[in-house]
Amino acid sequence: MKKLSEVSKKQWIKAGIYLALYILFLIWVKSWLGIIVIPFLIDAMTTRIIKWDWWKQLKNKTLYQIMGWIDAIVFALIAVYFVNIYVFQNYAIPSSSLEKSLLIGDHLYVSKVAYGPRKPMTPLTMPLTQNTFPNGAKSYFDKPQWPYERVKGFGKVKQNEIVVFNYPGGDTVVTNPRVIDYYSQVYSDGKEYCNEVLHREINIDTLSALQQRRVYEMYYNLGRKIIVQNEQIFGKIITRPVDRRENYVKRCVGLPGQTLQIKDGIIYIDGAASKQPDAVQFNYLVRLLRPIPESLREKMDLSSDGLNPVHNHKGIVELPLTQKAKEILESQKGIADTIIRRTWNQDESMWLFPQNMNTHWTVDDFGPVWIPQKGATVDLSIDNLPLYERIIKVYEGNDLKVERDGSILINGQKANSYTFNMDYYWMMGDNRHNSADSRFWGFVPEDHIVGRPVFIWLSLDKDKKWGQKGKIRWNRIFHSVKSYN
Repeated sequence: MKKLSEVSKKQWIKAGIYLALYILFLIWVKSWLGIIVIPFLIDAMTTRIIKWDWWKQLKNKTLYQIMGWIDAIVFALIAVYFVNIYVFQNYAIPSSSLEKSLLIGDHLYVSKVAYGPRKPMTPLTMPLTQNTFPNGAKSYFDKPQWPYERVKGFGKVKQNEIVVFNYPGGDTVVTNPRVIDYYSQVYSDGKEYCNEVLHREINIDTLSALQQRRVYEMYYNLGRKIIVQNEQIFGKIITRPVDRRENYVKRCVGLPGQTLQIKDGIIYIDGAASKQPDAVQFNYLVRLLRPIPESLREKMDLSSDGLNPVHNHKGIVELPLTQKAKEILESQKGIADTIIRRTWNQDESMWLFPQNMNTHWTVDDFGPVWIPQKGATVDLSIDNLPLYERIIKVYEGNDLKVERDGSILINGQKANSYTFNMDYYWMMGDNRHNSADSRFWGFVPEDHIVGRPVFIWLSLDKDKKWGQKGKIRWNRIFHSVKSYN
């Protein structure tokens, strides 16, 4: 412990600078509870009444070294924790949903201040983990849970920006990683069980909206029962708080208050065709006369996700192609004689949002859907309730019930309209036929928004080995993500 007279002028200046920065931080995040830290901060840099480095007095050399490592690790973890929450985090592209804009193996610097960082919602979590440790164990505590608040940032989500967000359907998941979406699995399993086991194949087109709702409720209950009873196949059902759900990255193609529709693969916003990304790609059925040579595959920029070597043979194959790649393939004589864009059957609409609504939409012909905006009110009916039911119940935490006569009750009160408490967004991948996006799980709430990717700081080609030319994609490093918007 030092007396005040023993504290040097340099120490006071250093303490003053850190104190000023800390106070500015508290003003920015509007968290005055942090004031209680100020006395400890001043003490650590000046008087040291508290023996912060007590372990340095240890005589045991081994214990001294261990405590030195612990001290350094704890400090690093605390620093990483705050940097990841308020400044930036790393995100690695895991799938081909944004190809050919962002590629598998791109490592992104994701800015939290672009849209304003969220204050911690699940504060007790291990830094550098999202929801599990490498061994699969949970890496956070469910409690305490703090309400959603966002610190002021530099701007808002813009049309066609690439955004990182928490997966909205990730509130309920099963521990088997092969099940991508719990809700789609539940509805499909329930319908299959009803048709094949109970022999009750229902023509839902002949039913009223209220009757359809009862059928979808039956599908859901049957599907959930199947998952619960087959834990050895699906794993356990678990729930996750908003900020512990998996991180996804997609392009924001629809903003709050807009009406979105997809016609023949083209996105229309408020009735006007939206500009397609330069690197947008669709799936094509290609009849190959012979396998595509490696040099041509690289020229077309086809990864193993797009063309698995096992499938590269004479006959009909399905390939994701940009317009440029399609033209390259067409220009090669003796490789392919037919290239036809993949079409989608309306029966596949059972996988699309909302799973409990009879739409006959496809991934290429979808909507129209109105994207909810904070403060806006929508008329509710049995016909459109499935579009906004998840928002009302799950994202905004209301109790919603539908009576036998079709009356809608919100928090026990009869309701024929609803006013939204948050903004919502519509996210899609550029790889339009190979992207799990809003067409499958619907709207992305504002409290799920994580940040905006700023640049690629590392890019690795997973199809190449270390030491092989092209493993590190040098031409992508420090490339601005904004150039793909």
